[in-house]
Amino acid sequence: MSNSKKISYSLLELAVAAEGENMTSTLKNVLALAREAEDCGYRRIWLAEHHNAEHIGSSATSVLMGYVAGNTQRISVGSGGVMLPNHSPLIIAEQFGTLAQLYPGRIELGLGRAPGTDPQTAQAIRSDFMQAAHSFPAEVAKIQAYFSPYNKEAKVRAPIAEGTEVPLYILGSSTDSAHLAAAKGLPYAFASHFASTHLLPALKIYRDEFQASEQLSAPYTMAGVNICVADSDEEAEALFTSIIRMFVGVITGARTPLQAPSAMTNELRDLLQHPTLHQMLKYSFVGSKSTVKKQVLDFLAQTQVNELIVTTPLYALQARKTSIRLFSEIMHEINNDQ
Repeated sequence: MSNSKKISYSLLELAVAAEGENMTSTLKNVLALAREAEDCGYRRIWLAEHHNAEHIGSSATSVLMGYVAGNTQRISVGSGGVMLPNHSPLIIAEQFGTLAQLYPGRIELGLGRAPGTDPQTAQAIRSDFMQAAHSFPAEVAKIQAYFSPYNKEAKVRAPIAEGTEVPLYILGSSTDSAHLAAAKGLPYAFASHFASTHLLPALKIYRDEFQASEQLSAPYTMAGVNICVADSDEEAEALFTSIIRMFVGVITGARTPLQAPSAMTNELRDLLQHPTLHQMLKYSFVGSKSTVKKQVLDFLAQTQVNELIVTTPLYALQARKTSIRLFSEIMHEINNDQ
């Protein structure tokens, strides 16, 4: 890691409901976490897009962004991401242009090409989903045109978006997106919090192929990681059992709300070594501040990313807040040590 590079840190929120929690309280918790992140110096909070997921509240991303932006002061609020093939680029430009008019300088648009759901639901959202997914680069270009101040002469416009300078980010979990982000000269965010396999090759492709643009003069990389920081390693390991069970549910299809933590058992340790689960949770930093700091430094040395975007889907709101706060203290130490 460069001795002079300050590493930004941000929060990715999926709005996952815990056992016994209704969706109203889940969404209110998102705001509570956004406020905690703002107080702790996080650069941005991004909200994901998921559909047909009973225990996830981030389905109407732009609506949830408005709620968070309207009830915070400084933190940037973005999509992590809008799954563009689900949507008309014109409608997304209008939604994010509206947000940018209401909260100038704070709105960001992260774009992905995955459906964020199962094939049947993707078909229900947009009947030509597969065609739109294959046309992702062209769809991104449409978004760029709608935001451009030079689009005033076009037959189809999103006037509310023109000139609002909403920054675009390309999200990815494979190497395909790296080529696109590099060619367009856009920042690149990799979903290594669940897709670790292609992280390093994708970062290399992006940096090697990057072409400067109006938005960005040099490559800018972000990597997703899971964090679970507590006062002791033992407490953090116990809290992490909720995340292990959540990912087991993702793999097996047995989706449940976030389960209460338990002691870390040998059975759970064995589960963590299962190749699929191990790959998904590879970039998870779990422990006390000193333990997690070592893990973060190793990861930064390995990846050389500009920014970490963290998710901490723990069972209790207070445990999530504590994890967010302790992680910010770690990053403050790391940046001050530069």
